[in-house]
Amino acid sequence: MNKAMKKEMLSQVMKTAWQFVKAMGVSMAEALKKAWANMKLAQHMKKGIVRFHFQKVDGTIREAWGTLAEDIMPPIEKGSQRKRNEFVQVYFDTEKGEFRSFKKFNLIY
Repeated sequence: MNKAMKKEMLSQVMKTAWQFVKAMGVSMAEALKKAWANMKLAQHMKKGIVRFHFQKVDGTIREAWGTLAEDIMPPIEKGSQRKRNEFVQVYFDTEKGEFRSFKKFNLIY
């Protein structure tokens, strides 16, 4: 990983952490833990299938097997692209065979 990529990654982590602080009212320390966990999960999912957990909106814990690896997930149809939501992580659920999402702050990993 080169210097520019590291700088971009750190910038994204800090941006996500500040969003958590503002939106969720948590400490910066807690926000940074969540932001780094989300960054690490996304990086691992880009390489293959990853097992992770998150808390659903109804409070239950969900185990998921997902990926962001382009060679594993189906191609995204051109007309189906939605507006990006910075608070939500989209992934391809390999058990369900479809795209799913969860709120980034609810990641347990």
